[in-house]
Amino acid sequence: MLKIHNSMTGEKEPIRPLQPGKLRMYVCGVTVYDYIHLGHARMLTVFDLVRRYLRDSGFEVTYVRNITDIDDKIIERAAANGEDWTALARRFAAAMHEDCAALRLEPPDLEPRATEYIDAIVAMIGVLIAKGYAYLADDGDVLYSVRRFAEYGRLSGKRIEDLRAGARVQVDAAKRDPLDFVLWKAAKPGEPSWPSPWGAGRPGWHIECSAMSTALLGDHFDLHGGGMDLKFPHHENEIAQSCAACGTPFVNVWMHNGFVRINDEKMSKSLGNFFTVRDVLATLRDPEVLRYFLISSHYRGPINYSEAQLAQADETLLGLYRALEGAPSGGQADPAARARLCEAMDDDFNTPVALAVLQGVARELNTAKAEGRTAAAATQAASLRELGGMLGLLQQDPAAFLKRGAGAQVLDDAAIEALIGARREARARKDYAEGDRIRDRLAAAGVVIEDKPGGATAWRRA
Repeated sequence: MLKIHNSMTGEKEPIRPLQPGKLRMYVCGVTVYDYIHLGHARMLTVFDLVRRYLRDSGFEVTYVRNITDIDDKIIERAAANGEDWTALARRFAAAMHEDCAALRLEPPDLEPRATEYIDAIVAMIGVLIAKGYAYLADDGDVLYSVRRFAEYGRLSGKRIEDLRAGARVQVDAAKRDPLDFVLWKAAKPGEPSWPSPWGAGRPGWHIECSAMSTALLGDHFDLHGGGMDLKFPHHENEIAQSCAACGTPFVNVWMHNGFVRINDEKMSKSLGNFFTVRDVLATLRDPEVLRYFLISSHYRGPINYSEAQLAQADETLLGLYRALEGAPSGGQADPAARARLCEAMDDDFNTPVALAVLQGVARELNTAKAEGRTAAAATQAASLRELGGMLGLLQQDPAAFLKRGAGAQVLDDAAIEALIGARREARARKDYAEGDRIRDRLAAAGVVIEDKPGGATAWRRA
């Protein structure tokens, strides 16, 4: 039986759908103000894998992953660029979809955007005010009263008393309590806003996910996921909002994936070790190498990104495709091999063990090929294809995959233009270290760039 580690209880628990045979899953998506980075890629890949395996296990899965398309960061970046905020959000949402496609991530069943759910957000805030869980502050913001929700902190293991004791002197005099958080932000001059009973404004970040998830999946659903960094305060606040507004339990199982570290350090723009997915993919034989790397560690633990780790993923994936190259077709997959993989995945999606199963099948395939046992080779090849498919791997033509050059690949025109665009964005926000890193990446791929007067950039192949 499939067991999933529930962040709420700290235990592995058998999955028990609220509706037999059906699972409803919501995952907090990306705030689209920049290109997605490796941390986003890990979250997106983890929950793509979870959805795939749940479906392969026989469940009818409804997978919702939102897009946050209104946020302080979006407004600030658009203003810095001299760009309309809606255009910026659309541009980076489209870029995210391109990167997801490169990683062979299946689209979610539903992908709501916060700006499409303003009415639902306003309605939920109205309920919270009517029930006494929220209040209109003197500055026009609507705030959630944390002290009114007795179970606040249960997910993260934090106690309200400790949080309050550790809070710094509250600068915002409009708050009744330092821990209270915003549901509706009063409109500021020049910023986007929508009408509401409390005046023009826009939603706070936390209320967006509560409104979208309950609107699409109901007041009480099966799974909610996201990165470990969202456990507190975002997911804690979602629970407080949704349980108070709906009067029901919110989510049965909470899942959180671990952080990405760069050469054993936390990934951070300030440390200069911040990598976008586009930059990384430009250095690889194939995007499948990054997917393999991202699932090579258990989803709940940290994963360390380094050139050595990526090279190891590349070599291992090459070995699997070499095993498939020239293998006879027409075989039936071995049920015992599938059972071994399912045993690993049923144990809280233990992908390191599942990948070890793939390597074991590949060894058996190589032995059968070497010994001329055609029927056995066909069986093992079918098994490797089937099991790889369950993890989103090994679905390409082996000969084509193996022909691709190792290391930095030749960039096509679209990839070059995307990197130049990313460099322009970095320079516009005065992140010159990032701009230099992208320039160096282009140079390593044999692309020479020249900055022209007026902000234009010309390029040529060396």
